[in-house]
Amino acid sequence: MDILFIHQNFPCQFRAMAPELVRLGHNVAAIRPLNSEETAWQGVQLYPYTLDRGSSPGIHPWVGDLESATIRGEACFRKALELRERHFEPDLIIAHPGWGESLFMKEVWPKAKLGIYCEFYYQPYGADTGFDPEFPAKYPDDLCRLRLKNLTHKLHFEVADAGISPTYWQASTFPQPFREKITVVHDGIDTETLAPLPDASLTLALRGGGTLVLTRRDEVVTFVNRNLEPTRGYHVFMRALPEILRRRPKARVLIVGGEDVSYGARPENGKAWKDIFIDEVRPQIPDDDWARVHFVGNIPHVHFPPLLQISTVHVYFTYPFVLSWSLMEAMSCGCAIVASDTQPLREVIRHDETGRLVGFFDVPALSEAVCELLDDAPARARLGSAARQFVVENYDLRTVCLPRQMAWVDSL
Repeated sequence: MDILFIHQNFPCQFRAMAPELVRLGHNVAAIRPLNSEETAWQGVQLYPYTLDRGSSPGIHPWVGDLESATIRGEACFRKALELRERHFEPDLIIAHPGWGESLFMKEVWPKAKLGIYCEFYYQPYGADTGFDPEFPAKYPDDLCRLRLKNLTHKLHFEVADAGISPTYWQASTFPQPFREKITVVHDGIDTETLAPLPDASLTLALRGGGTLVLTRRDEVVTFVNRNLEPTRGYHVFMRALPEILRRRPKARVLIVGGEDVSYGARPENGKAWKDIFIDEVRPQIPDDDWARVHFVGNIPHVHFPPLLQISTVHVYFTYPFVLSWSLMEAMSCGCAIVASDTQPLREVIRHDETGRLVGFFDVPALSEAVCELLDDAPARARLGSAARQFVVENYDLRTVCLPRQMAWVDSL
């Protein structure tokens, strides 16, 4: 078949699916923004699109997201017309609808099947919006804007033939009747690469100069976000640090993440969330203890497995929102996990079986759970082993998720 992927950050969630379709002999292409000189990726032909205009100054704030989606949708529509003139006729289009890029594909190829990646449907209640009372909605009309933010998804429901979602909870956020068209299949975890390694080591550059080599023999607490922000519980973790450092004088804390914002709102004062919560807790932490806290920024994925493989306790917190790959990767590496008792974590972290769950806002409980595990090697070994087994059995890329993804493609 001729198969077309559309994603603002391709390959992203399609990083395994697209090459596998190439391997099976299909002609695979992708439309994505012009962000590099690449013309192909792992056998996938890349077709870049460019934007002819930006958002309108002074546009009504409630429809800003819809206008942005329409602009991207038009740009991909123009690119699709070019491909049709070159006699490319996809049998199947697989797209992430969140940015509107696939809005008008059926206008170009009405006979093509359209499958969409159903990552998250925004909810006024019961998900990330309004979850954290420390950061309430700024304006009463935020819920109105949120409702209109879902219009891009709703417009896809009219033309999409099926959906795929990585977790049951994320699929459950989508409304009926389209929810019945969603198949739950995770993106998949490479459990062969992300596996326990007893002799793993990681070399850190220290703030004052020099380097530090950490191994499994060291006491290491890890915390990973794409960007350090409240949506992923960064503020809760930072508030737990003073007690963790006080009780564990040999522990090293490795914090991975950037200083931008991925999901939530930006701080009003122009500072980064990272610095706001450093400033909050730093007076409670002596200099010698603070020297054991290492912010390593965003690291290349090649360095990510060693970081997880030396982790003694890994902390993962999130609002009720999309599930991060990093949690599953930590489980695959056999990490002992302390996680927030929020959805969709409950699908993968079963309390005291594959990890320990604590209330999202319970800072003392987080400190206590981390310190308890740091002091209990048998419990860490039991939880880490069970976490890895759970991921291997249910989320392994090659034996579980990729075959299910291919079955979903075949169903279309």
